[in-house]
Amino acid sequence: MKNVRPLARRLFPALTVLTAALVLAGCSSPADSAPESGTDAGTPVIGGTMVYASGDAEPTCLDPHVGGNYPQALVASQFLETLYTKDAEGKLIPWLAEDSTVSEDGLTHTLTLRDGISFTDGTALDAAAVKANFEHLLDPKTSSSTGYLALGKIDSMKATETNTLELKLKTPDNSLLESFSMPWVAIESPTALKRSQEENCAAPVGTGPFKVESWKKQEAVNLIRNEDYVRPVADPNHEGTAYLDAITWRFIPEAATRYAALQAGEVQIIDNAQPDTIAAAAKNQAIEHLDAPRPGASNRIELNSSKAPFNDSKVREAFIHAVNVDAGIDSLFFGTAPRSHSPLSSVEPLGFSAPSLFDYDPTKAAELLDAAGWDERDGQGYRVKDGTRLSLTFPVSTSQSVPAEQSLFEQLQATAKESGIEIKINLLDLSSWYGKLAKNDYNLVSAPYTKVGPSVLSVLFHSDSTIPAPSGYFANLSQVKDPALDALLDTAGSTLDTAERQEKYAQAQKLVLEGHYLLPLYDQQNHFLYSSELLNVGATTAVASPVFFDTWLAK
Repeated sequence: MKNVRPLARRLFPALTVLTAALVLAGCSSPADSAPESGTDAGTPVIGGTMVYASGDAEPTCLDPHVGGNYPQALVASQFLETLYTKDAEGKLIPWLAEDSTVSEDGLTHTLTLRDGISFTDGTALDAAAVKANFEHLLDPKTSSSTGYLALGKIDSMKATETNTLELKLKTPDNSLLESFSMPWVAIESPTALKRSQEENCAAPVGTGPFKVESWKKQEAVNLIRNEDYVRPVADPNHEGTAYLDAITWRFIPEAATRYAALQAGEVQIIDNAQPDTIAAAAKNQAIEHLDAPRPGASNRIELNSSKAPFNDSKVREAFIHAVNVDAGIDSLFFGTAPRSHSPLSSVEPLGFSAPSLFDYDPTKAAELLDAAGWDERDGQGYRVKDGTRLSLTFPVSTSQSVPAEQSLFEQLQATAKESGIEIKINLLDLSSWYGKLAKNDYNLVSAPYTKVGPSVLSVLFHSDSTIPAPSGYFANLSQVKDPALDALLDTAGSTLDTAERQEKYAQAQKLVLEGHYLLPLYDQQNHFLYSSELLNVGATTAVASPVFFDTWLAK
């Protein structure tokens, strides 16, 4: 395998110095921006259609404001842009925004927008456009989840000048700019937002290097180059528009079928690559690998503390010591998923890790279960208390847990059984899975959640997050309700002191881990395999979704 990339480079990696005085790139035609021929890695080729094959569930809406899941972010990153992004070093930088300031009390944020940017329907980007987007996200009728939660502290908005937007907050929010870097808060044409939700879901209108031409459901989204694209921040290595003519975004749920299509040259890039496939592809010189862990939370199993048996902390701790996570990861993931012991992704600088809390220790699990009153066994060897078996319901979304992860859950099921704990794994489609969560019909759950920065901890563990967003989804699936934790998260999210922020987030993570509310597994996996004929792949957004502005086909 050529050029295996252990980490993706952030959005538009050629950035080296960014200031508010940067001159915007001028709009130029493809013929002006790069040579028309040549196939070596240093000579871009203009033209051609890249075919992308996704294993994620096809979105029901292409507008990431609606709901707000990762499959939406993947495709929307091609045609929508954000106010902020991250550079190659992971530093937060302005993108559609030019600058921002915050008042001393942290309650007023003032955004300055770049001049000269237009949406693909001709509408100009200005403060009124951004205000319309925020209002759209916060409107309950939009049924937003991720974006709604990210902007939840905004109290009021006012366009004070054409390109200046003043935001008044209910309480200080030091993660606001991080939130602005996410595709779920990307900026869409306010003209297009006035259409029906059905129309906007079918073809959102953005400022990005591509635009939606058509969407044939259950088949593909067809994107074409935005011939009027103006890159918000100039890049001397790539002026003008995207190299590719178009992207065909297909949906192929079956992992083996996706990989076979890549091998046959029917598609040029696939996501949700399986660990065994990644290992096999390493021997194939025609296939390369992009590893781009997502920011925010680690991939984890959350323990529902709101009802028996996990309303007893001893039982939660016993479960954690009864499952052999390391052995399962070692046997199933071929080195592609290093074990995590933190609530946060390894790409988050403020992550706190506590490996000693997660040892596989059946003896300790037995002691804890005995102490909790689960000291008898039934005929099948499961623990029993007051005539009730120690049984855990575990709904699993087949759209969000790859086959290797599902196999890991089965291995955890087997080792838990040795300690007398029954795990009932229920494989479900995405809609049915959401239904189980809404009915509180689960003891264990693995739910990916991506948000830039440590403020994701408030989304996942603050008691306020047990209240559903307008979409109906709530993110505090372990259902922690701890005033001490709330206080730590509130302070960490509002302080303007960097050292205090780090300290409070570390204390909050320690409390969550020592409370045995979750079982960390590994980073949220983003593995992409792509043809060696697809060149200059690796730039990503702040949420590690690839972007293909700089990418070209060798032939």
